[in-house]
Parts: sequence; C-alpha cells; structure tokens
Amino acid sequence: MDNGAAQTKHKQKDAVNGIYGSDGAVGLVFLEKVSHAVDTGDKAFLLKNVAPLHISEQGDLIAALQAEERRGLIVLLGDDFDFSALTEVDEAVRLEIMEALPPKQIADGVQEMESDDAVFLLEDLDDTEQQQILAHLPFKEQAKLRRSLEFPEDSAGRRMQTEFVAVPPFWTIGQVIDYMREDDDLPEHFAQIFVVDPTFRLVGAVDLDRLLRARRPVRVDAIMHDNRYVIPATMDQEEAAQIFEQYDLLSAAVVDANEHLLGVLTIDDVVDVIQEEADEDIRHLGGVGDEELSDSVPEIVRSRAPWLLVNMITSCISASVIGLFGATIEQMVALAMLMPIVASTGGNAATQTMTVTVRALATRTIDIYNAARVIRREVTIGFCNGCMFASMMGLVAGLWFWRVDIGMIIACAMVINMLVAAIAGILVPLLLNRFGADPAIASSVFVTMTTDITGFFSFLGLATWWFHLSP
Repeated sequence: MDNGAAQTKHKQKDAVNGIYGSDGAVGLVFLEKVSHAVDTGDKAFLLKNVAPLHISEQGDLIAALQAEERRGLIVLLGDDFDFSALTEVDEAVRLEIMEALPPKQIADGVQEMESDDAVFLLEDLDDTEQQQILAHLPFKEQAKLRRSLEFPEDSAGRRMQTEFVAVPPFWTIGQVIDYMREDDDLPEHFAQIFVVDPTFRLVGAVDLDRLLRARRPVRVDAIMHDNRYVIPATMDQEEAAQIFEQYDLLSAAVVDANEHLLGVLTIDDVVDVIQEEADEDIRHLGGVGDEELSDSVPEIVRSRAPWLLVNMITSCISASVIGLFGATIEQMVALAMLMPIVASTGGNAATQTMTVTVRALATRTIDIYNAARVIRREVTIGFCNGCMFASMMGLVAGLWFWRVDIGMIIACAMVINMLVAAIAGILVPLLLNRFGADPAIASSVFVTMTTDITGFFSFLGLATWWFHLSP
C-alpha cells in the first residue's frame, strides 16, 4: 500500500470514530455506538458512520455484533447496505443473516453485486432458497447466476465474473473506445478486452495499456494477442490460482469445452482462493474440518470427532506394541521414562518432513521427476539429525541412570526412528496423493502412528535383546 492509500484509509477510519481498536479488532466504543443505534432505530447514525465503510470493514462489524443486531443493522440501512459485505463474514454468520431476510430483499442486494460475489453468496444456500431468491431477479441475471451455480463447487466456473468486455476482431480501436464510453452495462473494473467471433468463441485479447497506445483507425485483430492462459470453467480453482501465480496474470478468460467465452477470472478472486486453500491445508493438517469461529459447539464437535476417533484407534495400536514388552519394562523402570522421548522426537521430525511435503504437493513443486531426489534428501537429513540428537540423548541418559548400555540403546533407537520418520513423513503424503486422498487430512494420523510404533518397538526391542544377552 502506498503512502497516499494508507493516509486515505487512516482518514476514513478517523471519520468513522475509530472503527478499529489498537488490537486490530472492531473498537468497543464504536461497536457500542452501532449497537445503540440499532436498538434505538437511529438510521441517520448508521447511514453516516456504517454505510460509507469498505465492505471488509462492514464484514468485521457484522461479525462483532450480536446475532439479533445484525439483521436490525441491515434492515435499517435498507438500500444503502452493500450485500457484498456478507462475502467477508464466516459462512455460519452469512447463512444466519440470509435465512432471516426476505428473498426479495436479498435479490435486490444480489442484483447490485458483481456476479462472482453473487454466486459466492448463493452457493451455500439449499436449492429451494436459491430458487426463491433467483425468482425475483430479471431473466438475464437469473440465467447468468444459474449457469455459474451449475459448475462444480471450487471450480473456476464458480469463481468467474460474467461481466466482461468482448468485441469482434474487425472493429477499430476507435469503435472499441466509443463502445466503452457509451455502454452503461460494462464492469466497473477490467484489465483486458476479449476478442470473440460471431459464435462468441474466444480468438484473442487486448490489454488496456496496448489499446490506449494504438491509434483509432487500427483494427483490433492487428494488436490482439492469443489467449495462451485460458481457464476451462471446470478447472479446479486451486489449479487456476497456480496458473495465475506462475504467469503473473491479472485476469484470464474462462471458457467452456468449445472455447466459448463464459467469463473472466480476476486476481482479486485468485487471492481469495489462495487464502482459502492455505487455510484449508492448515486446518486439515491439524485434523480439523471446515469449521469457522462462528460455528456452534455441536457443529465443531461433529467436525473434530472423526479424526480424534481415528487417532485414538492408532494410539491403541501403538500402545499394544508397548504391551509386548511388559516384562522388559518391569525389569527396568527407566525404559518407561525414556520411551516418550524416542517417540516424540521422531514424531516431531516426521511432522516437519510431512509439512514440507504436503505444501510441495499443494503447490505442485514436487513431481515424478524430482520425487526421488527429495526422498534421498529427507532420508539424509533424518540420518544426520538422528545421529546428532541420538548422541546428545545417549549421553544424557547414560549420565542420568549411570548406565552406558541405556545410553547406547536410546541412541540407536533414536537414529532408527528419525530415519523412519523422514521416510514416513514424505512417503505417506505421496502415497495418499497417488491414490486420490487428501494428504493434508490423513497424513498426520498415519505418520504419527508409524513413528510411535517404530520408536517403541526399536527402543524396547533393543532393550529386550540387550538384557537377554547380558548376564
């Protein structure tokens, strides 16, 4: 953000009595004033202090209000409320508000939104609610939104904006400029003009900077470029985001199977996709579903319980390994004290490798060509770390219990477990990805089970073997 933009934002915040506090959250004073205005029906205060806010700021405010105050705020603002603000709040809050509002009011708000935001607002509703809202829209708007909603969830077709500028190749630059000046139905912001044939098949595009440098008599087809980075409507949004990232795109055409132009995917939508996918990967690595802060306790319990159950089952399997060596543990209590060190160190090492691998799979930086090299690297790292920490822990354990053999046993077990941790940390995500499972969701459970079993088995197995050899 440049200095001018920062000052503008700062002045805007000052003008609305300091919406944000020092901690970055909605300020308590401002929140209380808004709550009071909603309770007393003070529409003038809301129009002056809430309506001018950016939609992201309105979203923060809505999330901070009590449930009963949210609907009151929207009702009081009426036509001055920008429904795009609902795209900035959690799904649970958004659905709660939309279910409380009449379909006609939602339809009026949707009609003022860009098509991609409108689809985002409608896609979480059930079919009946969608149809009730769409029924209040003009036929042309209905058709656009219905077509976008028919595409798979998390596809480029769901994310695309159906407002764009398209012209024939035989037009001159002067005709294009006049068209853009006179037509009121163009998108507010765009970086490209698309070139289509009479059947609306995409044939090229012209960047605005090049268009503005060309003379009026020049034909469009003389300055257009081929669309090398066209996005199929059915492409997964994460793949589309990777294309934007790789080729530094600001926008890209979205087409159907016959290369007919359907819409445009813009960088602001792609930033949202990248953020969503990153959040999803972090939640999945922790065994957490698609929960949000506004979800209820029962919803969160249902979301987390399945993987906790799987983790409990795998822990029971790991515990059964300890049961095999009960007699050995009874001979020396020190083994019970040292077992968690072997298992936890291996588990942490595996988590490091697994996190790097899952991220590499998500960004497609690991493939069949470099997988073997990455595996060799991680195994080498595991061996080096194993030797280093095994030496330290072996010395500590030997001095702790005044037994050299205990130090040697735990050192050998740690080297073995760190090697297995490195192998499991990379192979488990790769195998899960190969068989179509999401490695971010399932990897941690199986990797933890592998390192626990290996750690317990190697440590207790070596101890049993050594004690049987000792007189």
